Amino acid sequence: MAKKTLKKGIFITFEGPEGCGKSTHSKLAANLLKKEGYEVIYTREPGGTKLGNRIRETLLNLKKIDIPPLIEMLLFEASRAALVKKVIKPALLKKKIVISDRFNDATHAYQGYAGNIPLKDIYKVETACLGGIKPDLTIILDIDVKAGLNKTRRSKRDRMESKKLSFHKKVRKGYLAIARRDKKRVKVIRTKKTKRETFKEVKHEVLNVIRRYKRAG
Repeated sequence: MAKKTLKKGIFITFEGPEGCGKSTHSKLAANLLKKEGYEVIYTREPGGTKLGNRIRETLLNLKKIDIPPLIEMLLFEASRAALVKKVIKPALLKKKIVISDRFNDATHAYQGYAGNIPLKDIYKVETACLGGIKPDLTIILDIDVKAGLNKTRRSKRDRMESKKLSFHKKVRKGYLAIARRDKKRVKVIRTKKTKRETFKEVKHEVLNVIRRYKRAG
C-alpha cells in the first residue's frame, strides 16, 4: 500500500481519568491509521525519550518519595519538553501523524485542577516547553472515577493512581472543564460497555481530523 500524504503533520492526544482506556484506544487509533497507509509515531507521557523514561520512573513508580504538586508539574514539563524537541516536533515537520497517550492537558487536570497549582503558572512554564506545539485533536475518555480506579489492580497502582479518591474526582472535573473551554479541539467520549463501542466513536473523531488535512488522490 502506498503511503498516504497529509497537508501538515497531525497531532492527536488521548486523555482521561485513571482506568478510562486511553492507552488502549490510543494504540488502536495508531494501528488503524497505520493500516490506512499513514506514517504514525506513537508515544506516551511521561516518557518517550531516554530522559522522559527516567522521569517517568520517579513520577510513577517511586511511591515512597514525596513529590509536591509544584515539583510534579516541573518534572512532567521537563519530560514534555524533551518529547516535543526529540520526537513530536520533528515528526510533525515531516507531516507525520503523532499520537500521544497524554500531553499537557494532563498537567492542567492533575497538577492544576487537582493539585491546586494556578493554571496561569502552568501556562508560563508551558510556553517554554511546548515550542508552539498544540494538539489538533484531543480525545478525553470519560469514566466514573470509582469505576475507573476499580479497573486498576490495587497492588500494582503507581504513584498517581494511588492518590485519594477526592483527588481523582478533581482530575475528572478538571478534564470536563478543559473540554468545555475548548470544544473545537477537545472531544469527550463517555466509555461504553464494550471496547468496540467506545472505539467506534474514537474512530469517528480521529478520521474526521485526518480528513481535514488529507491530500486529494
